[in-house]
Amino acid sequence: MRNFTAIVQREDDGWVATCPEIDVASQGDTDAEALANLQEAIELLLDVASPEELEARLNSDTYLKTLEVNVG
Repeated sequence: MRNFTAIVQREDDGWVATCPEIDVASQGDTDAEALANLQEAIELLLDVASPEELEARLNSDTYLKTLEVNVG
């Protein structure tokens, strides 16, 4: 078992979910559907990718940070 980061964003009429650690993305009509599709895409990648591809994709230095920026 391993935890991955999911970034979920509204895009036009749907939702996009991305996983920055392994550069995988998916979409759905709802945020929950986009997350479920992303989880499935990650599981499929982990099942079929070679060890070399996984090593090249996995980036353990990924994290989220909030920045305060002056506007206007």
